[in-house]
Amino acid sequence: MKVFRLDDLDAERAANQGAYLRFLKEPHMSAGLYALKAGESDPQQPHAQDEVYLVVSGRGAITVGEETTTVARGSVIYVPAGTVHRFHHITEDLRVMVVFSPPEP
Repeated sequence: MKVFRLDDLDAERAANQGAYLRFLKEPHMSAGLYALKAGESDPQQPHAQDEVYLVVSGRGAITVGEETTTVARGSVIYVPAGTVHRFHHITEDLRVMVVFSPPEP
């Protein structure tokens, strides 16, 4: 078993001055914490892996392909591999857990 605490992960992410912290990598999946400040732009490019996002805090919107929806704490979003996607109109700092399958490189 591996156990992680969101506050610890967020502190480690911030200490490394990055928007993303991968905290788990296994043979068939990986997981990370992604953070964007209110008003910030999301520079993501499509990934070669399927992704599931869980919004743990904040508010904004996400566009996946041609579809857009608002997101807030508790939102779960699936993004198929290779699909253009981006968080935007972030009105409250976002903290998002992301799971990749297969694992990101």
